Amino acid sequence: MLLSVLLYILLVLAVLLLRPGLTIGSLLIGVGTLLLAIGEGGMWLLLLPTAAVLAVLNVKQWRSEYLVAPVYRLLRKAMPPMSSTEREALEAGTTGWDKSLFSGQPDWQAFSAVHPPLLTEREQAFLDNEVDTLCGMISEWDVHQRQDLSPEVWDFLREKGFFGLIIPQEFGGRDFSPYAQSRIMSKIASRSITAAVTAMVPNSLGPGELLVKYGTEAQKQHWLPGLANGSELPCFGLTGPEVGSDAGAIPDLGVVCKGRFEGQEVIGLRLNFHKRWITLAPVATVVGLAFQLRDPEGLLGDSSKADYGITCALLPAQHPGIEIGRRHNPGAPFMNGPIMGKDVFIPVDWIIGGPAMAGKGWRMLIECLGAGRGVSLPALSTSSGAMCYLMVGAYARIRRQFNMEVGKFEGVQEATAEIAAGAYTLEAMRELVTRSLEEGTPSVMTAMAKYHATELMRTLVNHGMDVVGGRGIQLGPRNFLAAGYHALPVAITVEGANILTRSLMIFGQGAMRCHPYLFDEMQTLEAESVSEGQRDFDPLLMSHLGHIGSNLARLLMLGLSGARFSDTPEDADEFSKRWYQRVNHLSAALATCADVALGVLGGDLKRRELLSARLGDVHSQLLIASSVLKFRDTQPRSEEADAHAAYALQRALHAAQGALVAYCANFQPRVLGWALRALCLPLGRVFPAPDDRMIRELGGLIMAPNAVRDALAQRVYLSVDPEDAVGRVETTYQMLLAVEEPFLALQKAWSKGELEADTLDDALQQAVDKNVLRAEDVEPVRKYDARRVDCVLTDHFESL
Repeated sequence: MLLSVLLYILLVLAVLLLRPGLTIGSLLIGVGTLLLAIGEGGMWLLLLPTAAVLAVLNVKQWRSEYLVAPVYRLLRKAMPPMSSTEREALEAGTTGWDKSLFSGQPDWQAFSAVHPPLLTEREQAFLDNEVDTLCGMISEWDVHQRQDLSPEVWDFLREKGFFGLIIPQEFGGRDFSPYAQSRIMSKIASRSITAAVTAMVPNSLGPGELLVKYGTEAQKQHWLPGLANGSELPCFGLTGPEVGSDAGAIPDLGVVCKGRFEGQEVIGLRLNFHKRWITLAPVATVVGLAFQLRDPEGLLGDSSKADYGITCALLPAQHPGIEIGRRHNPGAPFMNGPIMGKDVFIPVDWIIGGPAMAGKGWRMLIECLGAGRGVSLPALSTSSGAMCYLMVGAYARIRRQFNMEVGKFEGVQEATAEIAAGAYTLEAMRELVTRSLEEGTPSVMTAMAKYHATELMRTLVNHGMDVVGGRGIQLGPRNFLAAGYHALPVAITVEGANILTRSLMIFGQGAMRCHPYLFDEMQTLEAESVSEGQRDFDPLLMSHLGHIGSNLARLLMLGLSGARFSDTPEDADEFSKRWYQRVNHLSAALATCADVALGVLGGDLKRRELLSARLGDVHSQLLIASSVLKFRDTQPRSEEADAHAAYALQRALHAAQGALVAYCANFQPRVLGWALRALCLPLGRVFPAPDDRMIRELGGLIMAPNAVRDALAQRVYLSVDPEDAVGRVETTYQMLLAVEEPFLALQKAWSKGELEADTLDDALQQAVDKNVLRAEDVEPVRKYDARRVDCVLTDHFESL
């Protein structure tokens, strides 16, 4: 009897896993159960309920009456109505690899076809020339003292088209790809975060992007050439005292009315608004504005519609009634300030896209926010990660304590290994996300990129501060970490607080956008006719049930087998194959847990932010792991790169596992949480954190010349000026590499008492006399030691 039951379970699992179709699958299960019942009398107890279930599933009338109708009515009652802003947010943007991961069965062949982004000749030339020249003009300490960029830098940004990177060439813009924009912003940020923020705002959410995508031809012709050549400087007013992350709650109001403009009576808008925290506002010449639009008199042509919702318009900054020019102090010296307006009248044609786009602002904003989330902020983070790798790694080898490089202490290596793996991860994420942006605006993926890139930036910069200590705290022209550290809160907060991004957006949008059936099912629940909605719901429900069953069977098989026999890309080598298989396991776990959460909690899930955030964490970490695999597989191979990739992958999958365990532990009813935990991880926690060997390996590599260091150095501006904050560390590090052997021989002999000297000069002379050093090594070691001492010094001033 036990064997028959086991065979029955295996039969059902095999059918669910293979999904041959309802009719064939039902036939296989029915015939198989019948054969088992003939051979084992007790199996008749399973045959009857199996036959009943199969009959309900296959007889359309019975299925409709006993399954589809009750489920439809239950969900229609339980699911809260979808607001127009929620619908627009969910419909905006595209999906990509994030959807494949959410399905539980990643399509690795499609993933293999994703090629890394490349720079065109024009883009590479701009990086090598204009961007390098700009970086050479900037001193971040000078920016700090001015609390502004120099006039020469402002002029260069305008003249060389830095504000028009996304504007088509026909209007005088650069029309660069998302990847090129990211590389440009990263390189600028490696020199000056203030300059990078200044350049990135016109190229992310702002008038330029909105005009390119939605503007009328007249608006494009009027504004885009000036935005491209820098004669017009834009800002965009979205947030305010009563609205931050919840942009849909904008209180600023525009009322359609008649008024006078340029001596004529026209239909226009009377605007009242109060915006805060608007980057570039103090110096902007043109203001993009988001507000709620009302038309109480039906002047737009629809007398039945008074409330249009969020609308975007474009105004000259000097237009009567606008108050602009003051500055906030966000801690980093980029231009940021308020914009206010009282009874500002503008023609209706100033709505971006014209009157036809009245009320379409929310959709416009949601789609355009992807650039800021997917390009600009991750570019800042990637730059900070690379600079931490280069500078902290070099400094950890230069700085000595207890007669040893500080980077060789295992406690320090625990921090520097995270910096090394984090910098590698950020570069990998940049490539996958910007590649996806070339084909659309993946809202879920860009939300993941914004949250995890900026959080990783926070982790790496804080680790760097721990390693560097007082050298990173004391402000001055020598400090190479302070600017990034002070910019952290801005990166974390801008484009929506990270708390909101994690707890509401990633899984909240991800479940709807990435699930193969959920959004379509939700659409049927809102049908005016119950009978029509139920009719459309039927095939979706059956496909959804097949999806759930297939993932359950797949998850059990993957969990028990360690995913060793699951699909991987055809070109996967021995290193990456096992990682792809581990992603398969966690992808199936994510899909199963998401469906259970949606089925049990329904509409209440969006209020259970702790649970949804953990599922979002699983989804995000799988995307991060995929990006690391793609980056590793498409870059030149080396043992050092494999060490970085292995640590990053181990870190990502361990984090995904931790989020999954926490989700199961807190799921109610508790017994279902326990069952999910057993199903997802039947062999226990099989994804450990990076071990001590990996920590020591990366802690050593970050201090040494290696392929990853070289690749990161090519993507930033690495000064070789010994008087520069970065150049001082880099040139000292390069001197150390040239003289390290004799320098360490001297230090070892001196510390052991073999040299009885009180000064360096005496020690050097004795070292030559005792054959510890060669005579030709003396002067290079003396010069290096002077540079080493200078490198660890902090700035001091007569007065502050």
